[in-house]
Amino acid sequence: MNQRKIRVVVSKVGLDGHDRGAKVVASLLQKAGMEVVYLGMYQTVEGIVNAAVAEDADVIGVSYLSGEHLVFTPQIVAEMKKEGLDDVLFLVGGSFPPEDIPVMKEMGVHQVFRGGSLGEDIVRYIRENVRTKMQREEGS
Repeated sequence: MNQRKIRVVVSKVGLDGHDRGAKVVASLLQKAGMEVVYLGMYQTVEGIVNAAVAEDADVIGVSYLSGEHLVFTPQIVAEMKKEGLDDVLFLVGGSFPPEDIPVMKEMGVHQVFRGGSLGEDIVRYIRENVRTKMQREEGS
């Protein structure tokens, strides 16, 4: 069986100009055998979701360092719903107060990885949680 690679769109949103962490995560996901599309900085909510649609992504990963995670997260979730991306994992990472993690999860984020998270934890989470979508595709 020739299973396709997990596809991940990694991006920054808004005016956040710090992308080192996002680049590190994109690189480690590629090394783990995933297909990664890195959109870079200064992306719009619509641009990120449109890229996920165009790339048939299994995962959207957004890095936040600007303090606007509570502003952009619900917008991304709403745009994902509008585009029918209910089976796409939405992961966020970066630097934000720990008390905001449950708030983001309530908004619709599947998992949160703060700065300093281990790459193997990110890879494991993705592999364990995209399986459902990929199995549905194999069955169809």
